[in-house]
Amino acid sequence: MNTSNSGERRRSPRVRRQIPLKIQFDDYDLVGQTHNISCIGAYCTVNKYIQPFSLISIILLLPLRRRNRSNIVNIRCQGVVVRSEESPQNDKKYNIAIYFNRLKRSDRVKLSQYVQQYL
Repeated sequence: MNTSNSGERRRSPRVRRQIPLKIQFDDYDLVGQTHNISCIGAYCTVNKYIQPFSLISIILLLPLRRRNRSNIVNIRCQGVVVRSEESPQNDKKYNIAIYFNRLKRSDRVKLSQYVQQYL
């Protein structure tokens, strides 16, 4: 558990970053953007309601810096929607919280490096 002075009590620290993502579930292909992200999940906006406990496939378009160059790395994983709510702006969009339940170790390392650079 993170016990820093920020008051954050989550298992894994999160950072406020807008990262494009693609989501597949049922017969739908959606695009969205994160509001915040951690090594174990993300909070994002999509344009279709996804019921909690739905299993989804995700591609994060993660901008990583290597050797003073910026590259976009596709992080592919599976996730579970743990919360879904209408956007407060009432713009026919939905905010969803996702738990990454299947993520390759190498991709988790990349995601961790990304998060750490913004803490």
